[in-house]
Amino acid sequence: MMVAVSIGAVTIPLGDVWGIVLHHLGGGGATADPALDQIVWNFRTPRVVLAALVGAGLAVSGVVLQAVVANPLADPYVLGVSSGASLGAVLVITLTSGALGGLGVSSAAFAGAVVAVVLVFLLGRRGGRLAPTRLVLSGVAVGYLFLAATSYLQLRATPTELRTVMFWMLGSVAGAQWGQLPLVSVVVLTATVALALFGRRLNALLAGDESATALGVDVHRLRALLLVLASLLTGTVIAVAGGIGFVGLMIPHLVRLATGADHRRLLPQAALVGAIYLVVVDLLSRTVNRPNELPLGILTALFGAPFFLWLLRRNKSLDSL
Repeated sequence: MMVAVSIGAVTIPLGDVWGIVLHHLGGGGATADPALDQIVWNFRTPRVVLAALVGAGLAVSGVVLQAVVANPLADPYVLGVSSGASLGAVLVITLTSGALGGLGVSSAAFAGAVVAVVLVFLLGRRGGRLAPTRLVLSGVAVGYLFLAATSYLQLRATPTELRTVMFWMLGSVAGAQWGQLPLVSVVVLTATVALALFGRRLNALLAGDESATALGVDVHRLRALLLVLASLLTGTVIAVAGGIGFVGLMIPHLVRLATGADHRRLLPQAALVGAIYLVVVDLLSRTVNRPNELPLGILTALFGAPFFLWLLRRNKSLDSL
């Protein structure tokens, strides 16, 4: 993370970066040139921290959803959360001056994500219980419905609005501010710890509902609770960073290949790898085409799609899906 802070349009020595960060954290450190201090502390550090939080959140959500819906191809957007958040954000960008009913882009995106999740939950119930297959199909249907509405709004947008919409939908942490970090940090850290505490029960879910029930797990209540936590986590990070694909699909599989499927280890390790991965992707997004900046979703798709194809080729059990 310190390396990512030091590299940019202006490269700052790593020692100066440490000095500035330590100075602001109250641990001493050397004071620096005011311009460097502004770059490091007000622009790059919150951006890198937000990238780490978003990467960790998406990776943890991916791990949980792949277990809960019993589908190795599930990712944090399988419940239509991304489409709902996009519709909320695009409504604000295209129909108002950045606020709708007092909501900003991030707040409207989170509200849209909540609406999408509620619809999917209502449609995914069968006999008063959540059914994994119905949840996935409901998520796909709701996602396409919201995507259609978003596409219509894009057709009505001005060129300036359309550029903002596309950049947001492809994901970016360029506008990160310190004021955004406390809430995101609390949600990501709390949800990750809470989900990690369910590690044994997630392991039981992998054996199937009948086996989990025989082990004393209330499968239906557990599945509903885990989906709520994963949806809250996904909606929060999407609201501040936009739509960033493939992180929640790729990182869980990558960590699982290296360390195994025990969720007690998998969840914290996926959070760490996801954080590192998105920090690196964000660094590339602002350096590979200087002075222009690429949306994060372009690079995550560039890396994620080949991995996805490799996974399909390697894992013959996916042929039955």
